[in-house]
Amino acid sequence: MDCHDTGAKKGGLTFETVDLSNPTADPETWEHVVDKLSHRQMPPLGETRPDEATYSRIVAQLEETLDRAAAASPNPGRTDTIRRLTRTEYQNCVRDLLGVDIDATALLPNDEPSFGFDNVAVGNLSPTLLDRYVSAAQKISRLAIGAAGKAPGGDTFRVRPDLTQEEHVEGLPFGTRGGTLIPYSFPQDGEYEIQVRLARDRNEQVEGLKKPHDIEVLVDRERLALATVKPPGADKNAELVDAHLKFRVTVKAGPHEVGVTFPKNPTTILETERQPYLVHFNMHRHPRPSPAVYQVSITGPFEGKGPGDTPSRRMIFGKVVAEDAARAAAAVQSERAREVLTPILRRAYRRPVTDEDLRKPMQFFIEGSAEGAGFEAGIENALSAILVSPRFLLRVEHEPAGAAAGTVYRVNDLELASRLSFFLWSSLPDDALLAVAVRGDLHQPKVLEQQVRRMLADERARNLVTNFAAQWLHLRGLEAVTPDLRLYIDFDDNVRQALRQETELFFESVLREDRPVTDLVSADYTFLNERLAKHYGVPNIYGSHFRRVSFAGDAHRQRGGLLRQGSILTVTSYATRTSPVIRGKWILDNLLGTPPPPPPPNVPSLDENIIAASLSIRERLAEHRKKPACASCHNMMDPVGFSLENYDAIGRWRDLEDYKPVDASGGFWDGSKFDGVEGLEKALLRRPDLFAGTVAEKLMIFALGRGVETYDAPAIRQIVRQAQKENYRLSTLILGVVNSVPFQMRKSQ
Repeated sequence: MDCHDTGAKKGGLTFETVDLSNPTADPETWEHVVDKLSHRQMPPLGETRPDEATYSRIVAQLEETLDRAAAASPNPGRTDTIRRLTRTEYQNCVRDLLGVDIDATALLPNDEPSFGFDNVAVGNLSPTLLDRYVSAAQKISRLAIGAAGKAPGGDTFRVRPDLTQEEHVEGLPFGTRGGTLIPYSFPQDGEYEIQVRLARDRNEQVEGLKKPHDIEVLVDRERLALATVKPPGADKNAELVDAHLKFRVTVKAGPHEVGVTFPKNPTTILETERQPYLVHFNMHRHPRPSPAVYQVSITGPFEGKGPGDTPSRRMIFGKVVAEDAARAAAAVQSERAREVLTPILRRAYRRPVTDEDLRKPMQFFIEGSAEGAGFEAGIENALSAILVSPRFLLRVEHEPAGAAAGTVYRVNDLELASRLSFFLWSSLPDDALLAVAVRGDLHQPKVLEQQVRRMLADERARNLVTNFAAQWLHLRGLEAVTPDLRLYIDFDDNVRQALRQETELFFESVLREDRPVTDLVSADYTFLNERLAKHYGVPNIYGSHFRRVSFAGDAHRQRGGLLRQGSILTVTSYATRTSPVIRGKWILDNLLGTPPPPPPPNVPSLDENIIAASLSIRERLAEHRKKPACASCHNMMDPVGFSLENYDAIGRWRDLEDYKPVDASGGFWDGSKFDGVEGLEKALLRRPDLFAGTVAEKLMIFALGRGVETYDAPAIRQIVRQAQKENYRLSTLILGVVNSVPFQMRKSQ
C-alpha cells in the first residue's frame, strides 16, 4: 500500500478500490499483478521483498483462482472478421494453388508489422493495393498457363553491390567462383536471351578486369553458353567489354535455375605479414581482384514452341487435355472448364464450391475464350478473376446466425482448417485437411493432433522458420543492416546472408528434431560455412555449404544458442558500436516477455545527454540512468545487455575494447547478478517457464493475427503447463496453441 494507495498510485494502480478477497472481480488488474510477481519485478529492488517460496505460493494461488474463473467463463477474444492475405501468404497461396513460384516482393507492397508480426494489421484493402493485386493476378495466370505474350517479355535480376564474388556460390558447380543463381519460371518452350552485365566502378570501368576471364551461363547446372571478357583496348572504352554477353539458349517451359558464374582460375598464394581481407566489393578499401556480375536479364520466348509440360499446367488441367478442349464445341468446352476450375476454386476459397461460386469465373472463361481466343485463354481469364476474388484475398469468419452480442462460440471446422494452415504454412489448407474439415471431424482432439503433426512434417512447415522465427527474432532486419565499413572492414553481403542462414538452420533443427525450446538458449551447436566460420574465428571449416558444428566440451564456447549468434547480435547493434540498451530490450521483449515501458516523450538521446565521449559506454549509461525519467526503463534493459559485451557490433568475440578488458557483468531487475553470455543463459534457464511462456505468446500472436491481451493469459499458462510435461518441446507448444480457447473459439461482436 506504500506504492499503491490512492495517494501514491504508482503505475496508475491503487489497491484501495480493488476487492483483494476476490481477484475474479477484476481479472485484468490481477493478471498484471501476476505478471509482475512472476517476473519478480515487484516489490521494487530496495524495498522489502518476500522470499522465493512466498513468491511462488502467491503466484500459484492467484493463477489458480484466475484460471478457474476463465475456465468457467471462457473469453477467446476476437480476431478481425475480415483479414487480407499478407504478401508472404499470397506468395505461398499462389505456389500451392497454381504451382507457380513468384517473388511477391516485386508485385505487392510491404505489410507493416504490428505486435511484431505482419499478419496482424491487415484488415484494409485500399484501391491502390487492389490495383496491384489485379496486375499481379494477370501476370501470374499468364505464367501458370504458359500463354504467349504479344511480344517477348523480360525480367532483370540485380546482384547486391556489397556481395563479394571471389568464392564458390552454393548451388553452382564446384570449380566456379562468384556470379549468381536465379530461380526462374520460363513460360514456354523456346529460345530465350540471357544478357549479363558486369560490375563497374564510378568511372564506368569494369572492376577487376586486368586479364581475360571466362564466364558461363548454366541452366539447371548444365552449361549452355561460354564467353570470354577481355580488358578494354587503348581507348579504355569499357562499354564494349560485356556488350557481347548476350546468349540465345533453348529452354523447356517451367521452373529452372539459371546460373551465371566464372570458372575459377588457379591463384598464386602470396605470403604477406597480414591476413588478406575477405571482402572485395568496394573500389576504395576493398577493390575487386576479378570481374563480378552486376545484373542478369532474361528475355523471351523468341519463336515460342508452346507452353510445354510444366508443374503448373499439370496442377491446373489435371487429366483434362487442353488441346482437345480447344477443338471441342462450346458446350463441351464449358463443361471441361468447370472440371478445371472446380478443384481450383475449392482450394482457393478453402471450402466446398457451389454453383454460385462458379458463376462469375465461368463468365470470365466465356469472355476470355470468345472470338477464337481458345480454351486456355478462357481459363487464364478465369484464373485472373479467382486471384482477385474477395473469397481468395480475404479470410472471412462468419458469426452464427442470430448470435447475441458477446456470445462465445466455437469456429466451424472449415474456419479451423484455415486458421491451422495459415498458422503452420501461411498458406491454403491442402486437400487432406479440407477433406477432414468437410467431414466435420477436424475439431476432434485426436484428429486435430494427427493433422498438426502431419503438417509439421511437411516441407511447407518451414514457414515457421522463414516467416514466424524471422519476424520473432528480427532476422528480417538484417537486410537493412550496414555496419560502418571503416570499423568493420570484413563485413559484406556474404556475411549478412550467412548470419541469417545460420539462425534459420538452427531454429529449423529444433523444429524438425522436436527439441525443447530451451535448446534455443542452451544448445552447444550451430551451423557454419567457411565464410561465417572465418568471421567467427572458427578453424577447419571449408566450403560454401552449411554444416552442423558442435562445440560440446569447449570450455570457452563462443557459439551455440541464439544469444551467441551473429544475426541477433548484429540487428541489436548500431552501425558503429554495440548497444547494451537495444540488446537488453530485445531480450526482455523476445525471450522474457516483459517489455519495458516506452520512453517518455522528448527524452534526449544518449549522446545528447552525455557529452563526455571519453567515457565508456557503461559509464555513459550509468550517467544516463541518474535521470529519473530514464532510470525506470534503463535499470531493466542495460544490465541485461551488458552481459553480451564480449560480442562486437557484428557478432565477433572480443576480450578487449579500446585496449581495455571487456566488462560483461550484468544482472536482472530482481538484484540477481551474472557474468557474460554464459551467466545470462543460466539465469534464463533457471526459470524455463518464463521463456517457454514467451515463445507460446509469440506463437499465439502469429497464429491468431492479433495481439495477446490479459484475458489470454490463462490459455498461455495452460499451454506452458502442458508443455512442461514434455520438457517444453516445440511441438507441444504448437499443439497447445492449436488446442487453446483463443484458437478454437471466438466471441461475436
